[in-house]
Amino acid sequence: MTAALTPDQIADHFTRSDGSYLFARWGRPVAPIVFGVDDATLATVKGAIEAVVTLAGHQMAETDPELGVNLLVFFCRDWDELLAVPDLDRLVEGLGPTVARLRAAGANQYRAFRFDAAGAIKAAFVFVRMDAAMQDTPAADIALLQAVQTIVLWSERAFADRSPLIRAKGVAVLRPEIAALIAAAYDRVMPAQATDPSHALRLAARLTAT
Repeated sequence: MTAALTPDQIADHFTRSDGSYLFARWGRPVAPIVFGVDDATLATVKGAIEAVVTLAGHQMAETDPELGVNLLVFFCRDWDELLAVPDLDRLVEGLGPTVARLRAAGANQYRAFRFDAAGAIKAAFVFVRMDAAMQDTPAADIALLQAVQTIVLWSERAFADRSPLIRAKGVAVLRPEIAALIAAAYDRVMPAQATDPSHALRLAARLTAT
């Protein structure tokens, strides 16, 4: 049996590099769309998203009544390709400078979020550049990793030292303690957004109660 995360360990997952605590989860059903992949990979990505959404006890949808779709996943071979996507700069604020920063850093993934008036996640944009490292990674692993990292707003440092995935019999699966944390975060009595570190204590109480 996997030991539950401690309150401090939980807080680390939502404490940003400036020391502030910020958590958010989806406040509406997730309606995804995927660009830049073949049909087989499309099914893999959507399947991973559905699996993580189901784990959270949240809902999927074909469309979002306000936005049409609210989880947009883009696969590209070069960051500059994003600049050619029609109207993407209207959806992702500061797209040009962001692309320049990602290019300079040699990054291969990036996520951006939008929030509703209550602070819950309203939309998410996932960008994956298929560099050599990504091309050597199974599509199922990439899909699950991106799904996990968009189901809640994690700190940018949350998985810097340890992936949320492990391999079981050659297949990538979610680490049990992270799966339990996601499920606790979507407990109906928990807030959709939190900025007080005491939120981590409430999550810890739900982990030890299950």
